[in-house]
Amino acid sequence: MEDAYQKYRFSAISIKKEVAARFRAFSRLVSDSHTRTLEAVMDFFERNDLSPNDDLGINNNRTNKRINAVIAILKNIEKQQTLPTKVMLDTLFQEMSQVENQEAEESFDFGTPEPFSRDRELEHYQNRYEEMRQQLGQYKNRVQNVMEQLTYVKGTFGKGHFKLDMGKDEFEKLKKEL
Repeated sequence: MEDAYQKYRFSAISIKKEVAARFRAFSRLVSDSHTRTLEAVMDFFERNDLSPNDDLGINNNRTNKRINAVIAILKNIEKQQTLPTKVMLDTLFQEMSQVENQEAEESFDFGTPEPFSRDRELEHYQNRYEEMRQQLGQYKNRVQNVMEQLTYVKGTFGKGHFKLDMGKDEFEKLKKEL
């Protein structure tokens, strides 16, 4: 690439020293050479049909037309999409509130609940306790597996951190389980 670049002939342009220094600083940010920077700047102005003398403020007629076009598009979206959707949602919520009011007015008889006997209640809580212990054991095993997949990575410029050696699919599966 350098060879192709060196084949071009160059020309000198007289520029004030302060402007040249400013351009060099700008050129370092934009491109690897002054020529390419200047070409990029000129291409930008040509592509956007702009002149450095153009006023990009509100007084620019072309800008006013573009702003008015955007306003017209937004108003059209509001009329055609947003307002009808809002009306539909309002109607839906009104119907839902009417249904809820009707349901609230009706009373349901659930009957009398069967009281638990002391033995049955004790058995229920013992079963639940065993289930919870099994779940806790499973969670401990999962946490231990994750802890085994952690490795400490020493930081170059500060504190170190832990890295989890786990594939994305395996991590997603673990997230869903928990």
